[in-house]
Amino acid sequence: MRQLIFPKGDNCYTSERKVLGPRMDKHILMVAFHVPPATIGSGHLRPLGFAKHLPSFGWSPIVLAANERAYHRTDPSSINLLPKSCRVYRAFALDTRRHFGIRGKYPAILAQPDRWISWWPAAVYLGLRLIRRYQVRVIWSTYPIMTAHCIAYTLSRLTGLPWIADFRDPVTSSVATQSRLTVSTQMRWEHRVLSRATYSVFTTPGAMQSYAERYPQIYREGRMIVIPNGFDEEAFSALPVARSSQQERPLRLVHSGILYRSGRNPVPFFTALAHLKASGMVSANDLQVTLRASSSEAEYATEIQRLGLNDLVTLAAPISYQEALAEQADADALLLFQGSQYDRQVPAKLYEYLRIGRPIFALVGEHGDTAAVLRDTGGAVIVPLDNTSVIEKRLGEFIRALREGRAPKADEGIVQKYSRRQTAVILAGLLNQIILQKA
Repeated sequence: MRQLIFPKGDNCYTSERKVLGPRMDKHILMVAFHVPPATIGSGHLRPLGFAKHLPSFGWSPIVLAANERAYHRTDPSSINLLPKSCRVYRAFALDTRRHFGIRGKYPAILAQPDRWISWWPAAVYLGLRLIRRYQVRVIWSTYPIMTAHCIAYTLSRLTGLPWIADFRDPVTSSVATQSRLTVSTQMRWEHRVLSRATYSVFTTPGAMQSYAERYPQIYREGRMIVIPNGFDEEAFSALPVARSSQQERPLRLVHSGILYRSGRNPVPFFTALAHLKASGMVSANDLQVTLRASSSEAEYATEIQRLGLNDLVTLAAPISYQEALAEQADADALLLFQGSQYDRQVPAKLYEYLRIGRPIFALVGEHGDTAAVLRDTGGAVIVPLDNTSVIEKRLGEFIRALREGRAPKADEGIVQKYSRRQTAVILAGLLNQIILQKA
């Protein structure tokens, strides 16, 4: 094993939550950028889910995150999502675009492999101290902030500790719209991560397969594994009881989360909805569609205006995670946009949708991993994202089924295998296997 190297002194950029309950015998250092109070999509839910449930299986998480100034948006109330037994330390970090850019422009070299490269040196310094203090047994880091993997890579090399690299999204899709320099830098780091990590973890079979094709030797060595995303049961315990779709009120369809012009384009859906409105199949009196926190609202508003859907479709502002879950639970059905270019990904919101149990109208790639999960659990109508005529036909049938109380419902027993606790069981097993291999 490589000799352990630790910095001297006690000065560091850190904040720590109080620890409740006894310490566990085995500690894992979890390097994660998106930790509350950071609020961006659902990026914080996977590391928090593992941090919450791993102690039940003998592993005590030590979370190494960035300081708050690095986050574009924060929600102080989200701190309550942190498990009470979880120690969280924060290292100095800045956002290149916000802190060094002028009108959003900045030299690309200052943002390699990403805009949070400044997090790297301080996090390594702090991480070494935490490894020594808690006698950490395994390092874990999570993408899509590549700097998190850079930190874990450095810590693993300096200490010789085993390392699990968690890829929530494939690198190729995450940087597809970035500069050529960023793409090449991140692809080089992808190779380093896959080569160095004890195990690389992916959230879907399709994602792992794509990596297996590019890194066949690592796959043959058994160093790739799938641990899907999931839902945290506790987050749903206080949700209101959903109202019946047959009550005297407009049906409400809800989508929660970011949409893109490419891969998650809602315009074909808008067009199909406009056709249904023109035919008299739907009206504002019996149907309302809410797109919550979709981003690019101005662009979508133009399309909605053009198609005459202002009275049917609402572009709603972001709300807290719990408020978003409550809104989904109160909906009559949920919308999912995930085109075929994302066939090897499953959006985190899908697992929330499944747990809520409302019917899903899924505009997804027919042969992708998202469609496979929906077929496994049931409860969804699957249509292509960009085929307006098919969307129109199936949406009309879906709305009639909602009105008549015969819309599809997911199998609750199958859905439970996607709980965060069950995914933590898989990770804990992998951690124990690593310890046995090193014994």
